[in-house]
Amino acid sequence: MTTAALAVSVIIPVRNGARRLERCLGALRRSEVAPRQIILVDDGSTDGSGEIGRRFGATVIETGRTAGPARARNLGARAAVGDLLLFLDADVYVHPDTIGRMLHRFERDAGLAAVFGAYDESPVETNFLSRYKNLTHCFVHRSGRAEASTFWTGCGAIRRQAFGDCGGFDESYTRPSIEDIELGSRLKRAGRRIALDPGVRATHGKRWTFWGLLRSDIFDRALPWTALILRDRHAPDDLDLRFSHRVSALLACLGGGAIAAGLSGVGWRAVAAGGLAWAAVAALNRSYYRFLARRAGALFALRAFPMRLLYYVYSLAAFLAGLAWYGPRLFRRRAR
Repeated sequence: MTTAALAVSVIIPVRNGARRLERCLGALRRSEVAPRQIILVDDGSTDGSGEIGRRFGATVIETGRTAGPARARNLGARAAVGDLLLFLDADVYVHPDTIGRMLHRFERDAGLAAVFGAYDESPVETNFLSRYKNLTHCFVHRSGRAEASTFWTGCGAIRRQAFGDCGGFDESYTRPSIEDIELGSRLKRAGRRIALDPGVRATHGKRWTFWGLLRSDIFDRALPWTALILRDRHAPDDLDLRFSHRVSALLACLGGGAIAAGLSGVGWRAVAAGGLAWAAVAALNRSYYRFLARRAGALFALRAFPMRLLYYVYSLAAFLAGLAWYGPRLFRRRAR
């Protein structure tokens, strides 16, 4: 283990994450580059998470009440002494070279404000939904723009000066949501540069369920992200908001509507049109399905197709609902 030229403070918010936290901290202990600090911010845990942190020598901060990871990360940042703040989720396990790769990016580019990576291809949980969600995240980040338009706190680092200059995380996000995306948006508006480096990898330990996935994608991502797009009047052509994804969402909805109409009596031409729309979705995203097939097999890729169609349908529905809900309120606020 070597010592970094730039000091790194690792900040981990946790709420009842004892089952995975020990592995997270153990991975940091095996890092090729030692962080200056590990700060564990206990956001109202009742499962002994704080004690696990102390056992590993982390500085443990108690929030005093459950207020969400945005506030927890801000509290950790205030206690940090490092030049770089590395934010990790408590169920994310760095590779031995993760911190070193990040440091290399900062050391060779003095103008870089932040860098983040991606999940690797081997999630701890191996049920279908966990692998589907993890591999999708892995693909999206690997195919994203190197000059990123957002930030990610699953495994992302930012210069402490830049973090302070932009005011930290917005603590109005009281659940795990898009507080990192919102921070990235403010960084970009301030002219700061953010890099996406797919070579910076970490293993994810979360177990996804169907209803948990829906709740996260709709209420913690799509709806608040719509509000952010309306606030900033800008939707970046990157990651999950690329033009191909927007077209795919529209085609998925049109195809589903046409097939439903055809099966309810309109006729086979409607079913055929719907099938063609869905085939176009597959063609638009062929690199994604090839990636899944290479990593998990052709059958897995076929099983992922209806999940991805569903994702496009509920994401577009959530976006339209967000427009209807947040749009008039933002308009009235600007008119005052």
